[in-house]
Amino acid sequence: MKDAFLLLRPLQWFKNAFVFAPLFFSNNLLNKDYLMQTFWTFLAFCLVSSSIYCFNDIHDVESDRLHPRKKLRPIAAGKVSVWEGYFMMLLCLMGSLLIVTLSHSVNMPVLYAILLGYWGMNIAYCVRLKQYAILDVSIIAVGFVMRVLIGGFTTNIYVSGWLALMTFLLALFLAFAKRKDDYRIFELTGTIPRKSITGYNAQFIDLSVTIVGTITMVCYIIYTMNESVIARFGSSYVYLTNFWVLAGLLRYLQDMLVYQRSGSPTKVLVKDRFIQLCIAGWVLSFFAIIYL
Repeated sequence: MKDAFLLLRPLQWFKNAFVFAPLFFSNNLLNKDYLMQTFWTFLAFCLVSSSIYCFNDIHDVESDRLHPRKKLRPIAAGKVSVWEGYFMMLLCLMGSLLIVTLSHSVNMPVLYAILLGYWGMNIAYCVRLKQYAILDVSIIAVGFVMRVLIGGFTTNIYVSGWLALMTFLLALFLAFAKRKDDYRIFELTGTIPRKSITGYNAQFIDLSVTIVGTITMVCYIIYTMNESVIARFGSSYVYLTNFWVLAGLLRYLQDMLVYQRSGSPTKVLVKDRFIQLCIAGWVLSFFAIIYL
């Protein structure tokens, strides 16, 4: 039972918190009805993403057994059978769609479309698309934008271009940083952790992370100084949140380039106290600006 649960990668559910972003930035986080509707969508997205993880571990079982860390995954380690993996995959997918059905959202067809679109895109990613450099990280970033969009459609809250853009850039930054860890494994062991890694090298990854990180920071600064954003939040102090974003990005770069621990972004966020402080500071700062 424990191994079957680990197959769902519950630690990765943290990523799905992006569905709450439209609620947070629209000053509706304390609206109980909206919060409950978004929570059900969050659960649905957790299940659909776990369905994809099950398929990925089944599809990549042979290559995972050659990877220093992935060989410990339940299917690669032989603790969960392939057929059990398929059963969990279908169970999660059906559970996700059932949750959306029971939520009685006004935009239920759109929620179905986004969930199934995300599922289909990622199945294609697992089977083929992740073999192509740049396309692989772009699909990951689009997946995060889809999380934000489904959060908006759940409650009929408009998702601004700023929120979609910043989500895409941040996810792209983290995805490129993850490729740094994959390439390091390739250099040290000669094992190809993913086929797309042959389309990268250390210099290209470092340059890409630097470029995307810089664009992310510049866009965020422009966002915080934008007159329409200041008017919408009713505060001229939005720019103060820049400190947390810059400190968090620099710390992540330090983890990647100095300490060489840019493996799973989720694990980095869970273990790195400084980044946790930056995230907490940023959330609390925005909460004070929007809600107090």
